[in-house]
Amino acid sequence: MHIDWDVPITMDDGLVLRADVFRPEDAGSHPVLMTHGPYAKGLAFQDGYQAMWSNLEAEHPDALAGSSNRYQNWETVDPEKWVPDGYVVIRVDSRGAGRSPGYLDILSPRETRDYYTCIEWAAVQPWSTGKVGLLGISYYGINQWQVAALQPPHLAAICPWEGASDYYREFTHHGGILDVFVKQWYPVQVSSVQHGVADSPRSRVTGEPVAGPEVLTPEELAKNVADTVAELRDHPLLDEYYRERTADLAKITVPVLSATNWAHHLHTRGGFEGYAGVSSEQKWLEVHGLQHWVEFYTDYGVALQKRFFGHFLKGEDTGWAEQPPVVVHARRVDGTFEKRGETAWPLDRTQWAQFHLDLDGGTLAAAGDVTRRETAFAAQGEGLTFWTEPLTEELELTGPASAHLRVASSTADADLFLALRVQDPAGRDVTFPAAMDPHGGVGFGWLRSSLRKTDPAKSLPYRPWHTYDERQPLIPGEPVDVDVEIWPTSVIIPAGHRLGVSLLGRDFEFPGDGPWPSAYGISMRGNGIYVHNDPHDRGSDVYAGTTTLISGGEHPSYLLLPVVPRTAG
Repeated sequence: MHIDWDVPITMDDGLVLRADVFRPEDAGSHPVLMTHGPYAKGLAFQDGYQAMWSNLEAEHPDALAGSSNRYQNWETVDPEKWVPDGYVVIRVDSRGAGRSPGYLDILSPRETRDYYTCIEWAAVQPWSTGKVGLLGISYYGINQWQVAALQPPHLAAICPWEGASDYYREFTHHGGILDVFVKQWYPVQVSSVQHGVADSPRSRVTGEPVAGPEVLTPEELAKNVADTVAELRDHPLLDEYYRERTADLAKITVPVLSATNWAHHLHTRGGFEGYAGVSSEQKWLEVHGLQHWVEFYTDYGVALQKRFFGHFLKGEDTGWAEQPPVVVHARRVDGTFEKRGETAWPLDRTQWAQFHLDLDGGTLAAAGDVTRRETAFAAQGEGLTFWTEPLTEELELTGPASAHLRVASSTADADLFLALRVQDPAGRDVTFPAAMDPHGGVGFGWLRSSLRKTDPAKSLPYRPWHTYDERQPLIPGEPVDVDVEIWPTSVIIPAGHRLGVSLLGRDFEFPGDGPWPSAYGISMRGNGIYVHNDPHDRGSDVYAGTTTLISGGEHPSYLLLPVVPRTAG
């Protein structure tokens, strides 16, 4: 393997970005796999993300086998597993990050144009066939959607692996409620490797500072970076700031393999919406479980990626022509999966079923109460929970979902948090490994009631589309109808278990004393680090009133869930 460090790539405004290029040690030309982002290409996975690396070592040794792991980098491919197969692997530090100077503004139009330039640069190098593919996790998935919408001429295929596709609805806000993720993530993973920071870690391979070589003063660093956290607070509604950071999916025409995860409050929705929204005639969806970083690196994930890119970048017969349009790993309550090839998403045999919130018995019922009833709860309290009776037969829920609710508030607004739950016969909650939380929930939905307006042209019964562009304050005590989007989920529930839903005015937390793991200073009790307690967004007393749920009679409140018929055997 031949490696060129800090290769210069000149942007249209004259700024020079730096890239590491890993390529076969021959005189031939090869297709390119590229990533471009702010996490510092020289920072070793093992050094920057020790907990995640330890998880792979302990639970998924196949992910690290067959490589010296000398060049491993967070959320990007291992060159030692790709270069021997005839690929050039390129990692670019984006503007203002790592070894690249400039003004750091994450996921901005400027950053996306830079990515376009990098793709086109790689395509015309003497070691390149002219075909460029994009493959990476999270940030390196999000910006694939963005740059593919610009249609670089030499972009041949993309595989966004757990990458959000909507900057407002997924990356920063849930149901119009500000998520604290960016505030927690940005200082740890982005600011820490801003170009020019003092005492940045050094590359295990080159010995150079990963965010150097120059060192900037605190004043210079501040002038070279956008205040992303403040921008979110200054833009509570979905305006041009978010639109220019959200890909126009309909403009994407290249082959797409969208890989997503059932249990990620940042990325789950984007994989499904990206798959549905692109104009590509050749597109595939793959859905898996486990922690956010795992399957990208396992033998399963790498083999899937190689079949896709072998077909589209190298013209090889990898069997991809027989790949089902959709592959799901449906989750079982024991932590195993049922892998299936499917023909469509949502699954074409889905039976959409209403589960009514019965206020009289506190149950999820097949039919609504003939009598109108109402129950009030403190918005910051324990909320309401509804359960089915123990199931008499196995029940599979796989797909997107929604809730239609009639609510009132003692104040001018109310935040609604929905958590789908499953309990075993002993009354213990079933949990699944989530993005960073070892005990993630089954499914979640959120909505700020004043942002309940939907776009009828884009809404579907199982996936309402909220505009988030204007507030419609509540009149205290006056009921309104709201539709809540519940992000896609999957669970096969055995007989004897119960299905439930909790409705609160704050983040749902699993009951019990723990101990609960923590990350970024957040105690994780089902939502991981994706909680909604920013004082600028939620500190007002308007979100601490009394919420009333109304159900029955002419105003039923219910869940619309994707029931998938089970086949014998």
